[in-house]
Amino acid sequence: MFTSAFLGLPYMAPSQAQKHVTHNEALRRLDMIVQLGVVDRGRTAPPATPADGQRHIVGAAPTGAWTGRADDVAVHEGGAWHFLTPGTGWQAYVADAAEMVVWDGAAWTPVGGDLQNLPGLGINATSDATNRLAVSAPATLLTHEGAGHQVKINKAAPGDTASLLFQTGWSGRAEMGTAGTDGFAIKVSADGVAWAEALVFDPATGHASGAAVQGAATDTTPGRLMRADWGYGPGNVLGAVAQAGGTPTGAVLEAGADYLRLACGTQIAWGAVTLTRLDAATLGATWTLPQPFAGDAFAQGSIDATDAAALSPGAAGLGPVMCSAGTGTALDLRLSRIAGQTDFAPGESCTVRVTATGRWV
Repeated sequence: MFTSAFLGLPYMAPSQAQKHVTHNEALRRLDMIVQLGVVDRGRTAPPATPADGQRHIVGAAPTGAWTGRADDVAVHEGGAWHFLTPGTGWQAYVADAAEMVVWDGAAWTPVGGDLQNLPGLGINATSDATNRLAVSAPATLLTHEGAGHQVKINKAAPGDTASLLFQTGWSGRAEMGTAGTDGFAIKVSADGVAWAEALVFDPATGHASGAAVQGAATDTTPGRLMRADWGYGPGNVLGAVAQAGGTPTGAVLEAGADYLRLACGTQIAWGAVTLTRLDAATLGATWTLPQPFAGDAFAQGSIDATDAAALSPGAAGLGPVMCSAGTGTALDLRLSRIAGQTDFAPGESCTVRVTATGRWV
């Protein structure tokens, strides 16, 4: 019997008896092959209860009634399995994968080629050995599938680079990622040659450094970010002041119940001191300063007018409250009567208010 070259359809021989048998066999094969659609591909064992007309692309190392028919099209018809050996170019629709496949002479592959492990892909561009995915487009969209979405850049070792590089005319201008370490950095360049690390984040602490951050407590370079330990805000405006070599290292203001220190080194102290009779002409006391001064402090005192009038010499008979230079920790306070005025009575005293101004450092 003669058959067609491509589909193997049987030809009727001249003067053949029972020509309908040959004709029907050709129609049967056409029915199996034309508009080929299969249930699945890759199956290695026949289904237990196949439907008549059910077709499959047999997988590797098949068993049972399919033994030895790997990659063939298996068709169940008339209670038996029939097999068609594919020719190069045959196409089939695989229902369970919703894909078209083609027999390339060696394997069934998805129409358009196998998209796994491609050597490169260019979309409106040409890929190369380094840029294996190249896209030329006004924009590239990566979106979610119903929840979140991540873009992952993975490197083999800490010393390698995992980054995003921004270029102008194929010359680098900015880069962000982990380049050479596991610390995240942002660096910039004006020419693609000289680079400045603007921000570097320590992977262990998350703390920032780099050209965009203050390099010292005295660094006031415009455009730099202020470090928390060298700047001032609600957390450290008021606290313990300190300095190193004339540079503040603590808070801006330190306040107590009876003193105020400024980061610049200025200190102000105040208090109320009771003066008692030292002799007929003088009331006095030693004021222990609430905080020590570095050297002499300028001090002044005053007495309430009512209290002054109650003293024996009277308000008009009193001189000013006098303050000594002191030792930095205490001041001597004196209130004298004017010569010729009434003496202070034994046991007489008064309260004066005093203020001292100087430096704590």
